[in-house]
Amino acid sequence: MSNKRISSLGALVESFFTQRLIQQRQASPATLLAYKDALRLLFCFASSRLGMHVDRLDIQNLDYDMVLAFLDFLERERNNSVRTRNARLAAIHSFFRHVAYGKPEALALAQRVLSIGPKRTTKRVVEFLRPPEVEALLAAPNRQTMRGRRDHALLLYLLRTGVRASEAVGLDTADLTMAAPSQVIIRGKGSKERVLPLANDLAVILRDLIEERQLDIHGHVPVFVNAQGKRLTRFGLTHIVRRAVSKASKECITLHKHPISPHSFRHTAAMRLLQAGVDLATIRGWLGHADIQTTHGYLEADVEMKRRALATANLTSEEASLRFEPPGKILALLER
Repeated sequence: MSNKRISSLGALVESFFTQRLIQQRQASPATLLAYKDALRLLFCFASSRLGMHVDRLDIQNLDYDMVLAFLDFLERERNNSVRTRNARLAAIHSFFRHVAYGKPEALALAQRVLSIGPKRTTKRVVEFLRPPEVEALLAAPNRQTMRGRRDHALLLYLLRTGVRASEAVGLDTADLTMAAPSQVIIRGKGSKERVLPLANDLAVILRDLIEERQLDIHGHVPVFVNAQGKRLTRFGLTHIVRRAVSKASKECITLHKHPISPHSFRHTAAMRLLQAGVDLATIRGWLGHADIQTTHGYLEADVEMKRRALATANLTSEEASLRFEPPGKILALLER
């Protein structure tokens, strides 16, 4: 490849976000933020490794070896999980596909980067909150204060709807229909929308919160805000959950046994639906899953459902041994 500069990296980044992500793919704000963070980390890593300012970087500096070193850096020094590493790689892949389409002279470089595959991840059993843990968390905020009432409303909203963190903080007053039957419009991943019914207790809590802050119910005003009155961020939401866990764990010691995040409430809502007999297709639509295989993961986590199946089958170890039939000669050979 020629030593001649292929293109200004800044121009490629600008066209990637404005043309590919915003105009062509109509990416959501959450996607834009995730891709921005991934590329920012990559550029800062390459800048430090090469000893040059980020503005002097060229696309040629972001080659196969550099990207591999960056991915290794994420796991070893930033202690990112394999899932996070793969998510960063997906953003980098998207950028280099744009490079390949827009700059044919960089095609060979882009193809090498695109050949880097994701790491296999261990599929963990879904962790969800049990009723005593839920009660302790909901009781943790001090509802005598405005902050406590906001925290309680937010935790209840996560529990009853099972929305993602980005969907929760993105809630506007205009998304809510408070008149019976109460419902909410969820603006999810990939700019997809879905409508969920609101439980009666949640509808009352949200109505009280909106009236207390005297919000315009028809305007695009954030429902959950921080101390400065600005829309709550995902980081702020995580902080609220951690604060509630810290206080609730004094009353419910099982909260120490597993890490709890905003996503734990999403899993809990899904498990409640499943245990109530709601079919997987409905749960998939409720949670906004693109693939029903994602929803199937909750079946694996429901031990009580498996116990009921075992009781229904009524199959003991003695019965199992009586039903065993010795294999034929060929199968016996394979057994040995």
